[in-house]
Amino acid sequence: MSTGVLITLAILAVTAVAIVALVVAPPSLQSSGTGLRRRFGPEYDRTVEQRDGDTKAAHKELSERLRRYGNLPTRPLLEEERVQYVAQWAGVQEQFVESPASAVAEADRLIGRLARDRGFPADAYDEQVDALSVHHAPRLGGYRRLHAAARHGGDGTVDTEELREALVGARGLFEALIAARPKEKHDRFRTRRAWRLQRRRHGSRKAVPGPGDKGRPQSGRRFHLPWTGPTRSA
Repeated sequence: MSTGVLITLAILAVTAVAIVALVVAPPSLQSSGTGLRRRFGPEYDRTVEQRDGDTKAAHKELSERLRRYGNLPTRPLLEEERVQYVAQWAGVQEQFVESPASAVAEADRLIGRLARDRGFPADAYDEQVDALSVHHAPRLGGYRRLHAAARHGGDGTVDTEELREALVGARGLFEALIAARPKEKHDRFRTRRAWRLQRRRHGSRKAVPGPGDKGRPQSGRRFHLPWTGPTRSA
């Protein structure tokens, strides 16, 4: 076998070993550098900035968050809980018209309670935000701004437009947190939908209620949050 062929085979072997090493590497190694930036997005840049550009320190902090909260056992909301939270958020936005600062403060507390009910830490804001950053990093900036506005909204240092932007910016995290629903209920919803479609195909002029539809709350319909377009329930 020629020397060139041997060199080529050696290069291929080294490459294969490197690929396998990346695949089976522990999460702490997979999520270093580019992986952390991809996962945390703006939160990555924020953490580096807080560490005065020290990327090594930022990587250590973000990797620790992954270790602590990456496998956090979050839970979906019950349908009744989702309906209540959507109604409370609508009430906060109506309250904003009369009392912007109070509405923002209530929205901040509301998201904190919602995160707690989803299984995120609730004892301290910083701990809760660290956990949320692992699972909802792209939407976390809006919640941070809301929390800051809630703290200073009553002292006159934040104007009404800033309060409005803070409330609107936090909506993304709110919607993400209410999106999950128990698998059992989701499967029943899909079963009922398939049953009704089958009735339509067989010539029924009007779909009749499917199995378990009787007494079904209106929460099964799509939510329409104030200040938003239609939002699809997950």
